[in-house]
Amino acid sequence: MNAVNDSFLSGAGTGVLRLITAGSVDDGKSTLIGRLLYDSKGVFADQLDAISRAKYKRVAEGGIDFSLLTDGLEAEREQGITIDVAYRYFSTPARKFIIADAPGHEQYTRNMVTGASTADVAVILIDATRAADGKLLPQTKRHSTIARLLGIRHIVVAVNKMDLVDWDPAVFERIRDAYADLADKLGIAHFDALPLSALNGDNVVTRSDKTPWYAGQPLLTLLESLELAGDGGAGPLRFPVQWVARHDGSRKDDFRGYAGRIASGVLRPGDEIVVQPSGVTARVQEVRLFDRALDEAVAGDSVTLVLDRDVDVSRGDVIVHAAAPAQVAREFEAELCWLDAQALNPARKYLLKHGTRLTSAKIRAVLSHRDIHELQEVENTEGTLRMNDIGRVAFTTRESLAVDRYADVPATGAFILIDEATHQTAAAGMLR
Repeated sequence: MNAVNDSFLSGAGTGVLRLITAGSVDDGKSTLIGRLLYDSKGVFADQLDAISRAKYKRVAEGGIDFSLLTDGLEAEREQGITIDVAYRYFSTPARKFIIADAPGHEQYTRNMVTGASTADVAVILIDATRAADGKLLPQTKRHSTIARLLGIRHIVVAVNKMDLVDWDPAVFERIRDAYADLADKLGIAHFDALPLSALNGDNVVTRSDKTPWYAGQPLLTLLESLELAGDGGAGPLRFPVQWVARHDGSRKDDFRGYAGRIASGVLRPGDEIVVQPSGVTARVQEVRLFDRALDEAVAGDSVTLVLDRDVDVSRGDVIVHAAAPAQVAREFEAELCWLDAQALNPARKYLLKHGTRLTSAKIRAVLSHRDIHELQEVENTEGTLRMNDIGRVAFTTRESLAVDRYADVPATGAFILIDEATHQTAAAGMLR
């Protein structure tokens, strides 16, 4: 996501909506994105020519296998599944979109977490043929749980392959009601549900005449109407320091600046700041972008701060406004999505990466885990989490961290755990 072309993000007049497609294997996520790109004129002629000649096509002769527009890896095309997250960009007169196509297989849940971490909208696909009786698949429940934990603001339930159940409204209603029960258990206040056929394009970009019983909008129109995320400048200032920039200290014009990317809030010259976790105070003298001074910088800007006096600031520190500091703590509880094939072991050594700070962490206790079938938080009697488990864990870190609740400031409310021995990313965590 961070590698998005600046010209795409900075276009005039239209906002950018980031969305992820999620759900179980073979629910049609890649096909839906391909259809969206195709029907919105977001596919070049040479791309169509390339996929028409692909040896792994899984459609009738003469048809277009839209999934190949996103499944670019050889292993993905050979197996007919999505493995890694693929990002695609397209625009309409009303809005620009960044779509993350997440894998549905349980083995690649970690990749879904990565794609969902920056999304505004989650489009949860459900195969109507496999959920016709109103029973949702475990991975549908797991992806919905992750979307809820990550605070994704909009959930769209796309009941796909309705053409294979003869567009039966009773099937759609059973699935919609089943998801309503799931949403109630997860605490999802609102979701939109619509019937569609990604392969044939029904209710994707335009309304289908096969669903006279459906009064809602097609998917693209719905996505164009959703409210965009608010300005990141509305939150409290959080500026994780990435690098201390210094010129030659023997020169008269000695320079010391603190470079990083503003994660939240607004920064202006004259602001009174606190360096956390040390608690040292200072005032902002300059906010610089390359060789020019700025009157204001907002969330997402990469800048260098010059303070009115020399203070002890290092990589990993967080600069905040004195009036709205973060909480400084070494002990806290967090929700973990366990990603490693090797189960959580409190006796093992883990590194915790929080913003730009890397410190060692000890797991004091596994307090609970979520039963993915019953969708309830239950006591963890085993003292461990296995791959794709979601649970609440108590930590102690070697160094103090400047943290916030994930719901308040995602940048300082999230972290990853790294196995110190294998260097594998073991888990993604969210502070509650």
